[in-house]
Amino acid sequence: MTPSDREPFLLDLYRAFNARDLDAVLAAMAPDVDWPNGWEGGRVAGRDAVRDYWQRQWAEIRPRVTPTAVRERPDGTVEVDVHQVVRDPGGAILAIADVRHVYTFTGGLVERMGLET
Repeated sequence: MTPSDREPFLLDLYRAFNARDLDAVLAAMAPDVDWPNGWEGGRVAGRDAVRDYWQRQWAEIRPRVTPTAVRERPDGTVEVDVHQVVRDPGGAILAIADVRHVYTFTGGLVERMGLET
């Protein structure tokens, strides 16, 4: 994957996440992906752990993340600024924040995602 391919790739992933298309998002990750557990804390490793994490999360909260900027960093990682709105199952807003996601790629797949505030 070239750097110019990464922005549309990531934008598609955010659309899939917001649509709760778990299989599409997981297919874009390396089998041993290293992912932040922004809801409970810590990190999870591997597609199955990410699936379990999101299923637990989506049973309790409804996050929606909207990318506002995508930039390639000099070290080859890609940062995505996102506007995040988290709602409870009834639709009430629990949190609104702007955060930065930082992606590392290997072989055209997401190897790691980090969170920056």
